Amino acid sequence: MKSAAFRVAALALVVSLAGCKKEKEETDTTKVPGFDVSSLDSSAKACDDFDAYANGGWKKKNPIPGTESRWGAFGILDKENKEVRLKGIIEEITKVQDRKKGSEEQQIADYYQSFLDTATVEKRALEPLKSYLDKINAVTSLKDLAAVTGEMQKVGVETVTGFGVEGDLRNSKVNILYQGQDGLSLGERSYYDRPDSSTVKVRGEFVKHVDKMFSMAGFPDANPGQTILDFETKVAKLQLTNVELRDPVKTYNKMAFADFEKLIPDFDQKTFADKQDVKTDTVIVQNKPYLQNLNKLLKTTPIATLKLYTKWHLLSRFAGYLPKKFDQEDFRFFATVMRGTKQQKGRVERAIRSTDGLLGMPLGKLFVKKYFPEEDKKKVSEMIENVRTVYGERIDKLTWMSDSTKAKAHKKLKAFTYKIGYPDKWKDYSSIEIAPDKLFENVIAASFFAHKEQIEKIGKEVDKKEWLMTPQTVNAYYNPLNNEVVFPAGILQPPFYNRNADDAINYGGIIAVIGHEFTHGFDDQGSQFDDEGNLKNWWTASDRANFDKLTKRYIDYFSGIEALPGFKINGALTIGENVADLGGLTLAYYALEKSFNGKEPAPIDGFTWKQRFFLGWAQVWHMNTTDEALRNQVQTDPHSPARDRINGPLPHLKEFQAAWICGPGSKMILPDSSRIVIW
Repeated sequence: MKSAAFRVAALALVVSLAGCKKEKEETDTTKVPGFDVSSLDSSAKACDDFDAYANGGWKKKNPIPGTESRWGAFGILDKENKEVRLKGIIEEITKVQDRKKGSEEQQIADYYQSFLDTATVEKRALEPLKSYLDKINAVTSLKDLAAVTGEMQKVGVETVTGFGVEGDLRNSKVNILYQGQDGLSLGERSYYDRPDSSTVKVRGEFVKHVDKMFSMAGFPDANPGQTILDFETKVAKLQLTNVELRDPVKTYNKMAFADFEKLIPDFDQKTFADKQDVKTDTVIVQNKPYLQNLNKLLKTTPIATLKLYTKWHLLSRFAGYLPKKFDQEDFRFFATVMRGTKQQKGRVERAIRSTDGLLGMPLGKLFVKKYFPEEDKKKVSEMIENVRTVYGERIDKLTWMSDSTKAKAHKKLKAFTYKIGYPDKWKDYSSIEIAPDKLFENVIAASFFAHKEQIEKIGKEVDKKEWLMTPQTVNAYYNPLNNEVVFPAGILQPPFYNRNADDAINYGGIIAVIGHEFTHGFDDQGSQFDDEGNLKNWWTASDRANFDKLTKRYIDYFSGIEALPGFKINGALTIGENVADLGGLTLAYYALEKSFNGKEPAPIDGFTWKQRFFLGWAQVWHMNTTDEALRNQVQTDPHSPARDRINGPLPHLKEFQAAWICGPGSKMILPDSSRIVIW
């Protein structure tokens, strides 16, 4: 079951790591410098291209590994923590005899073993899919299709519509059912209509990919790739764009389930819901016209095409758990063609990642016992409160906001809560049946568990203590429905947070990250939610108009940046993250200045604290990226490319110009009239 509701604003690339007690050699970060001066490229000018200056040396020393599509701070931490630390934990567990059935150790060890048992995977071939294929082949009507696709939703097989469960945007204390668009293999509608040569090539490769997968499976269907591309293209044209999906008001259409059924009468939504064990009288619909137009499309599409489409999504969903030829072909298209990854990771590394993906919380529970220093919780809490204080001061100084709206902004800021490291209470996963020789069944069991967990939330009170990320994740997020910021253990280490680095580097890193997440509560989406997490206007009309005028200018600014020839950043898609970056940097800078109490520290490595603050920011986002991954990011990701997350906000900060003594004519300096200050 996928969430079709308003999504939390995450910091950046979701890659994993984590950590309760670290052993001495693990916590000693003296070998990790605050900033390594060998990362610099002195041939570049800080005031013309700060990323090139601050990270040019690092980029030359850190080419993208063949197994990656991009390589930076997130990926490096991810590799260390999964392929070294998680691997060590899992291997220790596998050596334990007589593991108790249903224990986290048994589940982790047996799932890991089942993924490594390639002999059984090869021997079984497509046999695990047979029951689902038989049901698809037996479909003779749209009602049959609704039943089959509804059943397959429970194991993560996509179709043209889907359900999700989250807090009600207008009553955030109670969970409710959401309905949303789904079912595009290429992930985003722009892939189906962009005329540029690289996107046309992707579509051509997709057709070849589907044809090959069907051929290897022994399916007799003629021209499946083109048939599926043509159908998905028609579906894509009916869907909202990723920019339109960012509007929480437009995508909030609450109605009785009976009225929802009438929007798409020929695709039996009651049967579709029943097969997913969904029981509710109310649903929030993402886009009513989509359902009405989809109904017309489904009625005029041959059942044979719809069965072919369903069969494809089943095969694609489980390709990574099927024999090697399917797994490799799936990698070739979705990793190599779509993102430029040249080489698949080894089976052991993938087994670790798969275990983390399905059993992330049980694995995270074991992980934090070994790797997260408890004392960091207190330090991060202090940092968060420093940012809260400075944010309040920034609100008071705003010239574009009235006093009445400022009072409500302060109320929301005061109500912010936060979570650090890992959950206070761990979920019970013991009911998931995991066997060492049944990979497919293990995946199904974990999927059923996750689905049941979501369905049982409908109509019940939202659990404010629940985490939406595992503790080993190198990331952070703001959840507007809880009005909370969350910092997993995974991100609380170098280069984001280095307990032995100078304050300037840490403020440019982890404090800017904290400020980023705080600012999400006041970006173009988060600002539409009140202090209790409800979608409710708390602005005066003139203040909202002023805010929208500022964000429109920032949208236009980023929309003028070309990431690759022919591919400009989508300023409207990335506005939330761009505003959060600008706000995070601003808050962190002034929190750092405030912490000195007028006593400025001496330069380090020849750089003032002001310069090192910006070096800390650049270090967090240093990254090499393939062209394919960059094109994919520009089309689908609400985050700007790493280079532009570094350089993009800096021309708007007078503080950057002063720190680096940038003169007139410098490429990264804007006139005062063009600078944008939001928070």
